Amino acid sequence: MRERSQPDEDPDNVLSGLRVVEIGQFIAVPAAGQALRDLGAEVIKIEPAAGDPARRIAWPHDDFGPMFIPYNRGKRSVVLNLSSQQGCATAVELALSADVVLHNARPGAMHKAGLSAESLRVRKPALIVAAVSGYGSDSAFALRPGFDIAAQAESGMMSINGDATSPPTRVGFTAVDVMASHAVTQAVLAALLRRGQRGQGASIEVSLIDVALQAMAYPWADYQMNGRLPERRGSGQASTAPAADLIATADGAVVLSAYMDEHFVRLANVIGQPAMAKDARFSTNAARVANRAALLDALKSAFASTDTATLCERLNHAGVVVAAVRNFDQVRCGPHGLSEDLFVNVGTPTRNSVALPIRAFHLDGCSEGALPLPAIGEHTQEVLDDLALRKSRAA
Repeated sequence: MRERSQPDEDPDNVLSGLRVVEIGQFIAVPAAGQALRDLGAEVIKIEPAAGDPARRIAWPHDDFGPMFIPYNRGKRSVVLNLSSQQGCATAVELALSADVVLHNARPGAMHKAGLSAESLRVRKPALIVAAVSGYGSDSAFALRPGFDIAAQAESGMMSINGDATSPPTRVGFTAVDVMASHAVTQAVLAALLRRGQRGQGASIEVSLIDVALQAMAYPWADYQMNGRLPERRGSGQASTAPAADLIATADGAVVLSAYMDEHFVRLANVIGQPAMAKDARFSTNAARVANRAALLDALKSAFASTDTATLCERLNHAGVVVAAVRNFDQVRCGPHGLSEDLFVNVGTPTRNSVALPIRAFHLDGCSEGALPLPAIGEHTQEVLDDLALRKSRAA
């Protein structure tokens, strides 16, 4: 990992000079705010006196827990009580000083505080306001709490995840929250582009349920076109074989995709069993799907005496898609394909730094700072002083 300059120090950063006010907690909105911050925007995070709850979820030691530190680097923390008239008035002033406002409050809460898109954009038409909710503001479920797990369940995502012999299973991380943050970021960047061309602001709404459904466009198309409900298949795929199948090796496991006939011929040749590709049970994809159990047994037997690294090298050299199944301890930068620059060292005021992955793209001319984490309310006074200065200049 190399040292990086902070976006604040680089006026050529993509979003340099842009102000974002974030009224968000947990992941979806803070992660979108983080993406904009990493592109150079100033992000002011409004928190209650106790801070974003993500600071201490599954972490009792300090205010910088594992859900908080990946998504709040380089932000400025301002503590406001949005249950009070003064706190709401100050939040409105901050919002009107911004280019973008992000929030994930339940429908109605921002309207009550004077922070809805409608009320803000009446006063500042060029403002971009993005709201994240569980089910959308006009849904019958609008007032339900909207968490990642609820979206995974209600969207059908859990119904297709896991093994056929086990109950429906959640994806092993908050996939919908993370995808929602990408949707928010994409929409905000599109709105900024439109504003630059036409001077027009935007009201953006992203719901977790819509994000989850959109992510499953492929299985949804398969369901519509074939008229059958998707089934849980573990690592395999219903209509192709071998495809994403998990197969043990001498020292671990790989996932393998060689469902195209020419790829299956390559696979059979590499493992020294060319006759397998001519076997009537395996000679076509349809045959391999129909005889999947026998196919996997044959491949398991063939792979059992070869270590993972050797198998991957041989098959990849032959143009067959195969990958080692690794745990976090085994994932390393460098020879396994991860970029050294994917990780930055993120420090906290109370302990040593943590190496975390940041954005997964490189954009020339855009610096990538290892930005510090804000303490609760650390920047309240300086931000409010700046707000007062702005008001005096405008008077």
